[in-house]
Amino acid sequence: MQIAQVRGTVVSTHKEPSLRGVKLLLLQLIDEEGHLLPEYEVAGDQVGAGLDEWVLVSNGSAARQIEGQEKRPIDAMVVAIIDTVTVNNQMLYSKKEQYR
Repeated sequence: MQIAQVRGTVVSTHKEPSLRGVKLLLLQLIDEEGHLLPEYEVAGDQVGAGLDEWVLVSNGSAARQIEGQEKRPIDAMVVAIIDTVTVNNQMLYSKKEQYR
């Protein structure tokens, strides 16, 4: 799994029928120091994440382990909205602090 920040949405009116109703997000990956990496990916959203939120992304076949996703051509899925990240006893990210 990876940590990423929601940077936007991806809208597609013509797509594989099994993707109907799947919200697609544009994510920017985050490194272990909390810095945004120059890497982006599109992922399905299972949890209702919003703009600028930090999320946990499941990739590859693990993204299809979620009930109802088994037959969808998805290789990245947002599976959690992050509340806090701590590294070496240091708070790296806090959703609560982000919105103060």
